[in-house]
Amino acid sequence: MSFSPIKMVVTDLDGTLLNSDEMVSHSDMQTLKKLGENGVIRVIATGRSPYSFSKVIPQDFPIDYLIFSSGAGAIEWKENRILYTTQIDSKEVQGVVEELVAHKVDFMVHEPIPTNHRFLYHQSSNTNLDFIRRVQLYSQYCQPYIPGIAYNSNATQILVVLPCDVEWFEVLKEKFPNLKVIRATSPLDGHSIWMEIFRSDVSKAYGIKWLCQNLAIKQNELMAIGNDYNDMDMLNYTPHSFMVNNAPDELKRQFRVVRSNNESGFSDAVGRMIKI
Repeated sequence: MSFSPIKMVVTDLDGTLLNSDEMVSHSDMQTLKKLGENGVIRVIATGRSPYSFSKVIPQDFPIDYLIFSSGAGAIEWKENRILYTTQIDSKEVQGVVEELVAHKVDFMVHEPIPTNHRFLYHQSSNTNLDFIRRVQLYSQYCQPYIPGIAYNSNATQILVVLPCDVEWFEVLKEKFPNLKVIRATSPLDGHSIWMEIFRSDVSKAYGIKWLCQNLAIKQNELMAIGNDYNDMDMLNYTPHSFMVNNAPDELKRQFRVVRSNNESGFSDAVGRMIKI
């Protein structure tokens, strides 16, 4: 490898490093291995929980750190060691839950890390197929929330599943000015909006900053690759940012575009910054 100022490479997972078959291409695997061989720190920043991540990525996968649940926590990968966690206070959770019930939307309240794949859910109708599918996928880890009963526990996040209606998302977002509200496209149907509600400082960028402070990495030594709205904080924080070609057009207009996730876009982005 020739000299490069890049010391850390951060990539989103779904729609970026994973192709449409939820696989990592041979080219991208080789790129990850070569980065490691040359001392470049490899980070995945994903909206998935550790449990969900483990469903598609094996324990021997060639990365160094995992930023999970959109920055709510991070793991040192090889030792499977949690580095930090964040939570929403139970009083704030109760306020959010009451607001969401009043607006008749479908939502899930996820337990604190490390069991944040478990959740209580509230379903307002039988028409939200994306919501129903997620409940079915996690059937052994979830149970209904009963409105009117106080929610007396902290939570990692609250997930609201909305139709693809940006105006509705923005109106609802304004109800929670003291929390971080992140927009993501559903990885299940690729269309619905997932409103992810976290503690006010949580984001993928938060996770990256935390790692950099603890690993003595400077901001100009970072590069990142993403594909969706929940990658915006990360891509705006890192000075060398790329968007894969399968991303929404409005996002591609804001960042340098590389090949799609089905064409090893991760390797394309790395190759533009680091010669390996």
